[in-house]
Amino acid sequence: MGAKANTLTVSERAKVVVVGAAGRMGRRVVSLLADHATLTLGRAFDRDDDPEAAIAGSHVVIDFAAPAVSARIAPICARQGTAYLVASTALTRDDETALDLASQSVPVLQAANLSIGVNVLAELVSDAAARLAGFDVEIAEIHHRHKRDAPSGTALALGAAARRGRPTLKDALARQGNAVRADDEMAYAAMRGGDVAGEHTVYFFGEGERVELTHRATTPDIFARGALIAAAWLIKKPAGRYTMRDVLGFTAR
Repeated sequence: MGAKANTLTVSERAKVVVVGAAGRMGRRVVSLLADHATLTLGRAFDRDDDPEAAIAGSHVVIDFAAPAVSARIAPICARQGTAYLVASTALTRDDETALDLASQSVPVLQAANLSIGVNVLAELVSDAAARLAGFDVEIAEIHHRHKRDAPSGTALALGAAARRGRPTLKDALARQGNAVRADDEMAYAAMRGGDVAGEHTVYFFGEGERVELTHRATTPDIFARGALIAAAWLIKKPAGRYTMRDVLGFTAR
């Protein structure tokens, strides 16, 4: 039996705890919460704060910590009946295990990218991969010079979407050396520079034609807005693991 979820009165705004509040995305979430109609900032904290005290009495945690701290935060959310939204990437095996365990008690949503547009793009990629049989698939992404992980979590998520549509696709991660491209091999190209908020393109190369599906982010606010949409949705759900596909109402392929 899990912890009893923190409940809301009809007129009460849900209290949000922001993990990684000093980071680029955490700051944007805190800023947008100031004018939100149904959510309000309960507590903003970072690594040195006491998470048990910070999360107490809250309704949902939005976690943008980097590197990920889910193995530490998820059990606390489970004990306190707090929904948990994880926007961190590069989760470890321990992090994933902690999320699975927490989801037995509270609603948990993990997403590599919270942008509404990117998640619609993923659905288009899945459909295109299924319909464009025989087309070669490649993925390219561009981010600001300070981004650490490559390829990005979003690029890998788009690769997973392509495999959902065409299960025979295999990740090659990076293309280099002196070898001919294998059938159903899908490579990732990562570029870093300037202040690019994020750009992802999935290419489908056929004989005599090419299809490109692209998403360009011009402000990091799209990720913060997506986080608030997902958080407001998540606090109404029973315990379990959720994704942005659930938030947007997409059916499983």
